[in-house]
Amino acid sequence: MAEPVELPTWLREQCSDYRFEVAGVFQRISSTSWWPLDAASPEELEERLIQGGHLLPLPKEPAALANVLEVSIVDFVVARARQVPGVQVRRGTERGYPDLELAGSAFGGGFHAVDVKAARRAANGVQTQSRITLYTGNTYFKWPELPWPGTFRPFSSYASHLDLIMIYTFDPESPARVEDLEIIVQEPWRIASKDRSSTTREYIGAVTSLDALRTGQGAFPTPDAFYTYWRKFPFKVSPFVQTQLQRALKAQQVELEELRRHHHGVTEQ
Repeated sequence: MAEPVELPTWLREQCSDYRFEVAGVFQRISSTSWWPLDAASPEELEERLIQGGHLLPLPKEPAALANVLEVSIVDFVVARARQVPGVQVRRGTERGYPDLELAGSAFGGGFHAVDVKAARRAANGVQTQSRITLYTGNTYFKWPELPWPGTFRPFSSYASHLDLIMIYTFDPESPARVEDLEIIVQEPWRIASKDRSSTTREYIGAVTSLDALRTGQGAFPTPDAFYTYWRKFPFKVSPFVQTQLQRALKAQQVELEELRRHHHGVTEQ
């Protein structure tokens, strides 16, 4: 039986092979196209599609472009994970946590959460343009023992949490928009700041320095310091979140009652 590997090491090794190869958006109908179309290489095909009006640029809007990047690398990691004996992989939902769940003996057992982020470099080249979001602070992070909508299991059930961060330079002249892609894999607590990533939403923010993201030099010296600070943070709890919380508490209570009934039945036998 093969020795377990450290998931952060495995992810970094896999991502060193990743290339963002999405050149644009394919448009089926064009008034300037010609058929049949012959191409001897991907580069020639791309050029022919552009000339024929079939290849449109990717979106400039950061959130839309981030979605394309995230889907691309999730596809890549899923394909690599399925080649490893003893690994199970699940995709998360678009707005859920995490983006990927990995499990199995290859990574030492247990469940491991991998969340994917994408961020532009700032014009100065040494920071992210905006603060990366690590967690939603007023739901699954605040109450880690409870099941929440959009999650596979309670936050505290994970043996580890990792962020896979895609840092890129935005090129408005390129149909792909993305240049100089860099991938960083870190535990979230290592790159956390003491600031929210949004002034209007209850999100925990990362540090903005690229060097700090690369080396894992955030605002907290230990995981305990990170969790203590952010679990005490006065996040707002909206009526919607209150409703979710009540449902999660009720679901937990039902699960506990079922476990008690099962235990009582086994004991009587």
